[in-house]
Amino acid sequence: MPAVAGRLTAHAPLAPLLWFKTGGAADWLFEPKDADDLAEFLAALDPSIPVMALGLGSNLIVRDGGVSGVVVRLGKAFAQVQRTGDMVLRCGAGASGILVSSTARDGGIGGLEFLRSIPGTVGGFVRMNGGAYGREVKDILIDCDVVLRDGSRRTLALADLHYTYRHSELPEGAIVIAATFTGSPAEPAAIQAEMDRIAASREASQPLRSKTGGSTFKNPDGHKAWALVDQAGCRGLMIGGAQVSEKHTNFLINTGTATSADIEALGEEVRSRVKAQSGVELEWEIQRIGSPVA
Repeated sequence: MPAVAGRLTAHAPLAPLLWFKTGGAADWLFEPKDADDLAEFLAALDPSIPVMALGLGSNLIVRDGGVSGVVVRLGKAFAQVQRTGDMVLRCGAGASGILVSSTARDGGIGGLEFLRSIPGTVGGFVRMNGGAYGREVKDILIDCDVVLRDGSRRTLALADLHYTYRHSELPEGAIVIAATFTGSPAEPAAIQAEMDRIAASREASQPLRSKTGGSTFKNPDGHKAWALVDQAGCRGLMIGGAQVSEKHTNFLINTGTATSADIEALGEEVRSRVKAQSGVELEWEIQRIGSPVA
C-alpha cells in the first residue's frame, strides 16, 4: 500500500460502519486526510486493486465474506458545507443530508429540504441521484468534483452525469469529493416547517429505530414498491434474523441476529413473490457488494 497522511487499516470490520450492522471486513479501509491525500494514494495504488467509497453506511449490504481491495471512507475533512454565492452551497461529499438542509435553511435557501429525509452523505446522493418527497439531486445539482481511479481530478457538470431514476453515469471508479447545490429564496421559518413535516412523516411511516438500510427496492414505473411487496403477502416475512418491516414493507430490518446472507436472501424471496403475484420485476435500490462466505 502507498504511504498516506490519513489512516489506512488492514482487515477492517465494516459491520460497525453500516446501518444493517452485518457483513465482513474490507481488505483495507482508507480514511484520507484530505483530497490531496486521496488523489495521491489512488495515483500510487496498483490499478488492479478495486476501490469503492463508503458514506454513512446506509443503502448498502456488505456480504459476509467481506470486500476485496480498498474501501474509502470520507470523514470530517469532507463534511464541510459553505455558502459560496447567491442561493449556492458548496458541500463536501462526507456531509450529511441533515447538515446540508440545515445550512440551506440558515441561508434562506429553499428547495433542499428533501435532503433532510435521505439517510446518507452528499457523495452517495450525487452517485445515486438521491431523492424523496418529489425532488431529486438532479433538481439542485450544479456540478460535482471527483477523484478518478488514477488519482486525477475532474469537475463534472449536471449534464455529464446523465441522471435517471436512482442512477448516474459517473465514471467507473470515480469518488465524489464535493458538490455544488443551488436552491431558491425562502424564509428560514418556512424551510424549517417543511423539514419538520418531512421528519414527522418519516418517523410515522418508516422503521427509523431499527437496523435497516433504507428503501430496499426502486419504485417501478406506475407502481410503489411497498404496495407490491404488501400485496404479495410479504409484510413481516422473515428469513433467519432478517425481516420485512411491519411498518413499511419496502424496508428490510435486522432483528438482531441477521447475517447479510439472510438479508439478501429475504430480498430475493420478496422479489420472487412480487414477480409471481403481480408480474413486476423489482430492482434493488440497496447496493450489494463483496463476497459471500465460502
